[in-house]
Amino acid sequence: MVSPVDVRQQLEDSGIVAVLRGIDDDRIVPVARAVHEAGVGAIEVTASEPRVGEKIAAVDEALANTDAVVGAGTVLDAPTARTVIDAGAEFVLAPDVDPDVVRTCNRHGVLSGPGVMTPTEAVTALEAGADVLKLFPATTVGPGHVGAIQGPFGDVPVIPTGGIGPDNVAAFFEAGAFAVGIGSSLVDYDAIEADDMEQVRRTAETVVEAVADARP
Repeated sequence: MVSPVDVRQQLEDSGIVAVLRGIDDDRIVPVARAVHEAGVGAIEVTASEPRVGEKIAAVDEALANTDAVVGAGTVLDAPTARTVIDAGAEFVLAPDVDPDVVRTCNRHGVLSGPGVMTPTEAVTALEAGADVLKLFPATTVGPGHVGAIQGPFGDVPVIPTGGIGPDNVAAFFEAGAFAVGIGSSLVDYDAIEADDMEQVRRTAETVVEAVADARP
């Protein structure tokens, strides 16, 4: 298993965590491959999915010989964290702060990124041992909130997620984002429904290009 330090570096190198949500079992691997071929180095499968462990294991196997890291999102409790870790998740992200989730990740050597909105939540997450902080939902508070969270805590890595796309991604990187989580603007669900993985890749490429242009 890749160490949390190495996973953190791969998240930073990618600049994007692609959020794969609501994708059928038989399409999850082709979609993950298409998104990775577009240049995304971090793939998140949401834990709200049925059979999430099987999906993560399948994506992890499919991308095993690449530079991609595969993880889980929307992990709301410690038992779910253990399930996705056992399936091969190399990072665990959440929309909230549950210290038990963070401790489970630490126990098994997996990077954790709980979701925060306030300084109090950030302190709770960091004291539990979080590696990064997920700012969610990011567009509710805007790019300036990245620096507001980082300021008191020594420039902690913050991954804004929620409502981010080509039109606003530059503002979040200018504000100090470590990486960004992107779902609907990167994952072309109409193309997925049509089994057009080439279009899935092309749509993702436009976002990858926007992020490349936006990063300092």
